[in-house]
Amino acid sequence: MTATTTLSPTLEAFEDRLPSSSPTSSSLRLSLAPVGPAPALLDGAWWPRSRDLGAELPTLTAALEPLWGRITRVTVNPTHWPVVPRKVPVAGHVVKVGWFLPEQDPHELLLLSYHLGRWNLLVVPPPTDPVEAVWLMAAASDPLGTSTASRLMEQAARRRTVTETDRAVEAVWDSEGGHGALDPAARPRIPAVVPRGGDQAAAPAATPNRPKGM
Repeated sequence: MTATTTLSPTLEAFEDRLPSSSPTSSSLRLSLAPVGPAPALLDGAWWPRSRDLGAELPTLTAALEPLWGRITRVTVNPTHWPVVPRKVPVAGHVVKVGWFLPEQDPHELLLLSYHLGRWNLLVVPPPTDPVEAVWLMAAASDPLGTSTASRLMEQAARRRTVTETDRAVEAVWDSEGGHGALDPAARPRIPAVVPRGGDQAAAPAATPNRPKGM
């Protein structure tokens, strides 16, 4: 069974391989890469609602355990986490939390399951725009992806800069009447000037030169 995470009414929803019976799965913003023979650098992306690990980790680990087995340890880079608790209670057991400053990607969350494996998730910053978050979650869930978490964040920043630049150029173009100038239907019609009396009078015929004295 799957749980569907809707990021926006107008954006494509992600179908996460999470048990729909989980009481918190409906509010979990998570996208996981499909299981494949070739492991990707990232196993998916998580979009928490805050930077409070003590509040966010129980929801994440409780939802992932039916799929990945009991999560025993989580590590983060403390660059973007104000407080890193040493332990977090999850569904009747305790998950240990550690941190590595130089060794771990600052935009990555590492989850360990005793004797089962490890998984790496891109952490989408909580205030991220939904359109950008959709792109990040899709990119991190690509089973053929070769980008690290930080590289995906850099790519998203470049995409955002291009989009903002395009919008600024379009705003200037609109303010200067650019679209109206290109649209023939939007150009003002110039009425034809017709002299009074109806049709335009014909020019007088040229009078031939007469010899003097005639």
